[in-house]
Amino acid sequence: MNARTESNELLRAADADAAAHTLSNAHLDALEEETIFILREVAAFERPALLFSGGKDSLVMLRCAEKAFGVGRIPYPLLMVDTGHNFPEVTDFRDQRAAELGAELIVRSVEDSMARGTVRLAHPGESRNVHQSVTLLEAIEEFRFDALIGGARRDEEKARAKERIFSHRDSFGQWQPKAQRPELWTLFNTRLAQGEHFRVFPISNWTELDVWQYIARENIALPSLYYAHEREVVERRGLLVPVTPLTPPKDGETVETRTVRFRTVGDITCTCPVESLAATPGEIVIETLAADVSERGATRMDDKTSEASMEKRKKDGYF
Repeated sequence: MNARTESNELLRAADADAAAHTLSNAHLDALEEETIFILREVAAFERPALLFSGGKDSLVMLRCAEKAFGVGRIPYPLLMVDTGHNFPEVTDFRDQRAAELGAELIVRSVEDSMARGTVRLAHPGESRNVHQSVTLLEAIEEFRFDALIGGARRDEEKARAKERIFSHRDSFGQWQPKAQRPELWTLFNTRLAQGEHFRVFPISNWTELDVWQYIARENIALPSLYYAHEREVVERRGLLVPVTPLTPPKDGETVETRTVRFRTVGDITCTCPVESLAATPGEIVIETLAADVSERGATRMDDKTSEASMEKRKKDGYF
């Protein structure tokens, strides 16, 4: 290959990279625009709230809300349902981010529901994750919320793929899959009867890859758990279970120290990391391109059993 041919090849490669970058940004711009539009639509409700856990999806929504309304001007409070078994790195980050934005943060606890007797565990070691539905419904009744904005995405799980962006819930907080309202041409039917409310999912059309590309582009800060770190784990049912006081090793299990990261964060008792060396959003984008299992499928212990199916949970009032 002569110098001129080599130079032309390099120019073509550079043009291809530039075109791919432009396409990627155009795609993210379109997703961001849709999310901002939905967040502004929800502001028209009487008593909306944004579900905010401190996880990556809710932080992406918060960045879009910041762009939609401005710092200190988000027109609805942030609501967190705390199981009492959340990673402290995440709850600390949640509090810090809400303070930075000047947003009102409301926290309601499953432990308070347990004290009231509305949540009863089968045994002390039972995961509290599924019981968040009760505490959430109690918070909805307490504050009379008529719209709750959540960070669920269609690519996460089959039941979530069925759900509309504006998901109607009846007066019992239940989702009725066969009675969903059409959303043709981005026209949303937001009619509510007494006691009913909506769950709204502005990033429903995003994928895990979109989320990480947006985090990289916007330089969004995240809890450290999302990046590679060393942690003691045991292998259990094809998952890496973190060794904690809440999830101790069982008889016969070998504790190992591995380099891992969390693809999703939630209740400690049901959230597992994956083995990874990715320490930046860009490196996670590359890993995500090669992933063939959804983040919930790869990391959630409670999604591995049929009795904990997401569709049943959503019918009972889950996020």
